[in-house]
Amino acid sequence: MSTHTIVHLVRHGEVHNPEGVLYGRLPDFHLSELGRKMAERVAESFAGKDIAAVVSSPLERAQETAAPVAAAFDLPIHIDERLIETANYFEGKTFGVGDGSLRRPTHWPKLWNPFRPSWGEPYVKVAQRMLDAAAAARDLAPGHEIVCVSHQLPIWIARQRIEGNRLWHDPRKRQCGLASVTSIRYEGEKIRGLSYSEPAADLVPIKPGKGFSAGA
Repeated sequence: MSTHTIVHLVRHGEVHNPEGVLYGRLPDFHLSELGRKMAERVAESFAGKDIAAVVSSPLERAQETAAPVAAAFDLPIHIDERLIETANYFEGKTFGVGDGSLRRPTHWPKLWNPFRPSWGEPYVKVAQRMLDAAAAARDLAPGHEIVCVSHQLPIWIARQRIEGNRLWHDPRKRQCGLASVTSIRYEGEKIRGLSYSEPAADLVPIKPGKGFSAGA
């Protein structure tokens, strides 16, 4: 008989980022006060579940999100480099529609191919490393549930691959909110299902006219 295992891919909580930079893999970006509340809410959402292992991206915001879960189940936090945020040319810069970035000639060579994408780590590479990390987490505790804390884009790309969708996409349409949980259900080594929840949705601040804040 197949072993039923669930790997929960958790996006970290809100980050303290007053300058509004794309922080990517930069060090020393920590959860805000609200982000810490989100992390606590995620831990509460796992109460009564069979969490047998906690794994995190090496970045501080992910480990800080994992900490309440690990504490609640008296577990160590394992670090898996494959759960890290994607590499990005615009790391450390402000970059968005309306800030003039698209008009800067120095940026144009990095914007020519949105399908790869040309500005960062290839989507196919992100998908493979995330699925490898999820499989490694599954093998830590077969028959149980494992929490892996990562980042929005890697989690979304993993979901796109699992669901058989194209990897290039409109970032505004990602279903991967702050402190959200994307759960992969395995039977043995086969993926048999996927579900999504937002245990901290009511904590996400609403910007006038823009709906829920996407965070970073």
